Amino acid sequence: MLNATASAPGKFVILGEHAVVYGKPAVALAIDRRFTTSICVGARCDLPQEGRVDIASNMHMRYISSKYRMKSLNVCSNSEIPTGGGLGSSAALSVSFSAALHDIIRDGIDSEGIANDAYEAELFAQGNGSPMDTSISTHGMGIVLNARGYGRRLWDIKRDDKVWSIDGIDVPDMTFVIGNTKIKAPTGPLVAKVRRYKDHSGFAAEIIDEIESVTLDGIGMMKSNDKVGLGEQMLRNHKLLSILGVSCKELNKLVEAALPYSYGAKLTGSGGGGSMVALTDRPEEVCKAISSRGGIPMVVKTGVEGVRLDTGASL
Repeated sequence: MLNATASAPGKFVILGEHAVVYGKPAVALAIDRRFTTSICVGARCDLPQEGRVDIASNMHMRYISSKYRMKSLNVCSNSEIPTGGGLGSSAALSVSFSAALHDIIRDGIDSEGIANDAYEAELFAQGNGSPMDTSISTHGMGIVLNARGYGRRLWDIKRDDKVWSIDGIDVPDMTFVIGNTKIKAPTGPLVAKVRRYKDHSGFAAEIIDEIESVTLDGIGMMKSNDKVGLGEQMLRNHKLLSILGVSCKELNKLVEAALPYSYGAKLTGSGGGGSMVALTDRPEEVCKAISSRGGIPMVVKTGVEGVRLDTGASL
């Protein structure tokens, strides 16, 4: 009986969302919430019934298992990452499943191969998107897209005429509070909204260029653990995204509630709902403030490892 267990972290975008669509840099950080997948090959299987996954009904797992022509797979999963909040739960699923499968096939894992497998699975399931979520879930710590030279080169991911450069950056231990608005907003329409604005307004193009500047400044501040400076860049980024029209009153309320107890706060991800994030040394007060405005708070830490094999782990 062949079996393997792997886990991968969730993430949030700290700087650069939406601008990354136009080749600008963006930064994502892994968080200390993980998705764990166990795979057992063969008819006889000792995985628990609780948490069993039907591969046929899971498009991400179905794609990856078909790619390697693997059959008779039994899968069990467990997630600490909330779904629908922009925290990369589907990417962590794909990465952890790919890693466990790689271990069974190859007796080990290849990070670049896993990142590619997981990104292909995301495209198969969702139709579009960048490799940011799957790359950060694979590598852990922090990654920079489209800013070669600002970190250590990890890999490039190419699809059709697009090329994304993925660099790794070290991230100090920092505490963030994520506030979920409980509003689910599809990414596609928001990306299209910004594109229409940019196509018809030179001002929007200038805002996107300014987001690039904010992101690059923020990378240096994060590396030096300058929380004050990083918080200022986060808030600048939020205001610029608001000008582009991708924030909403619920996100703004949570950002405003968190600011008195934070270095900075901003929406994270595509916007329109979803989540915001605050950098803070006072997480309990931020959580109370977010709850008072109707959000669901969650304390997370950064500086965490990426995908790993969890030998001896049980679900």
